Amino acid sequence: VQLQASGGGLVQAGGSLRLSCAASGRTFSRYAMGWFRQAPGKEREFVASISESGYTTYYADSVKGRFTISRDNAKNTVYLQMNSLKPEDTAVYYCASARALGMTYDSWGQGTQVTVSS
Repeated sequence: VQLQASGGGLVQAGGSLRLSCAASGRTFSRYAMGWFRQAPGKEREFVASISESGYTTYYADSVKGRFTISRDNAKNTVYLQMNSLKPEDTAVYYCASARALGMTYDSWGQGTQVTVSS
């Protein structure tokens, strides 16, 4: 599956953004999806993931309660709603797919920049 992330931008602290990740192909609903981020000078880190059906989600502690991952299998799209953004959320955000939750993410989108100003 090929992935295209979008929706990043510049926002003030406390603001919101919604990222989208559009997938090509007819098998999107068979893949678990995840969001990751990489800040300058830091390693890529897990943000959130969602099962193929959308019923199971996981979040990094740093975003729990502020971010929500969701998916629309009819639109081949996964979303990341980000609220109460903080400057430390500044990073390039990537979406990725895996055969199931807990398996290796083997297809990655190109990334979208999120910048949160204080």
